Amino acid sequence: MRIHFIAIGGAIMHSLAIELHNNGHLVTGSDDVIYDPAKSNLLKHGIFPKYDGWNDNIITRDLDMVIIGMHARLNNPELLKAQKIGVNILSFPEFIWQYSQNKKRIVIAGSHGKTTITSMILHVLNINNIQADYLLGAKIKSLTNLVSLKNHNLIIIEGDEYFSSPIDQSPKFLHYNPDVLVVSGVSWDHINVFPTLASYENAFKSIIDGVIKSEGDIYYYQKDSFLSNYLKYNVNSKSYLQTDYEIKDEVVYIHYNREKIPLKIFGNHNLQNLEAAKLVCLKLGISEAIFYSSIQSFEGANNRLSLVKKYVDSCVYRDFAHSPSKVLATVNAVKELYPDRQLISCFELHTFSSFNSGFLNHYEKSFVNSDEVWVYIDPAKKKSKNITSHLISSAIKHNNLKIINDKTELKSLLNDFMPCNNNLLLMSSGTFSGLDLEEYF
Repeated sequence: MRIHFIAIGGAIMHSLAIELHNNGHLVTGSDDVIYDPAKSNLLKHGIFPKYDGWNDNIITRDLDMVIIGMHARLNNPELLKAQKIGVNILSFPEFIWQYSQNKKRIVIAGSHGKTTITSMILHVLNINNIQADYLLGAKIKSLTNLVSLKNHNLIIIEGDEYFSSPIDQSPKFLHYNPDVLVVSGVSWDHINVFPTLASYENAFKSIIDGVIKSEGDIYYYQKDSFLSNYLKYNVNSKSYLQTDYEIKDEVVYIHYNREKIPLKIFGNHNLQNLEAAKLVCLKLGISEAIFYSSIQSFEGANNRLSLVKKYVDSCVYRDFAHSPSKVLATVNAVKELYPDRQLISCFELHTFSSFNSGFLNHYEKSFVNSDEVWVYIDPAKKKSKNITSHLISSAIKHNNLKIINDKTELKSLLNDFMPCNNNLLLMSSGTFSGLDLEEYF
């Protein structure tokens, strides 16, 4: 097929483009700006756009379809041309549905943990030579691309609640119609799309109701009050909690069959994710013993509580955490593993929600177990003008809070970090204004 990608530079968009190219389709793409790793990946496979920006001349009637990404606007000239001449236009979730509708579809949803749960499942399947297609939100060591479509009978999909495209404002995960659904938890986020808690919860009710109607299986975290209340009478749903564990010499061991299984991950949230992944693997015919044997080597997904630098008595971690629940879970995980070390939590305000003055107070309890908190605001962001130091300090209410709105000051703090019985935790869904963290540690 001849397929054109509008806004090809996104993480999933460029990964899908590469996979379709490798599968023999004629793929083109466009975007106004493309950053690494997408740029390098597209160049490597010979499908980096020839020109910057948008060019409606590339939209012709001989295209089989256009796949449009979220970065495109409604007035995008290529989109307008495709609509005018009647080319088939799909969001990537719509494309994945068309591709997978005759397969067994396992969808991992939830406000947090989606990428980790999906990664854990794929890690175990890969070790045990079980073939599956997949759609994943972040890279893991054992996989070369975020998307794999090899026409297997099974597909594992990380399902996002954010809207599908500029012309399709339904949540992505509603397109997938799962046979098996995991919901890790529901904590209000994406307030630019879901302005109220009720509207956010309704998105999850929609996908849950669809699975209930089709009599599919649902796995959910038991201590999530919304999910527990909504699913308590559903006979095809099963709840999970984290398994028993202990920490010894800064390693987490889970208890199974009178054995202690060492893990390379840590934190209550990751042990909850592990249980969700286990339920899916059991559903796929993998025994509990094989699952635990396989999961020992799982190191996590990129930027999900990943170790940047280890010193004699200190560590620097990087995490994608950006919402209140994710920040809380990540902070608590590091503090639990190293209870005797001082913890400095450096958090970048980056998302639309975090720049909303009415939403900021949701972070009040996220840093309770931090000994020191740095909040960084990129001064180049227009949204930052609405957030004052007073608003931040009033919302977070931490006794040792430092607010940084200058990149030079952040660089200075990183340079001055002294590894002496302390840990530094860097959290952002952004890049801290493009800083290369490896330069500092």
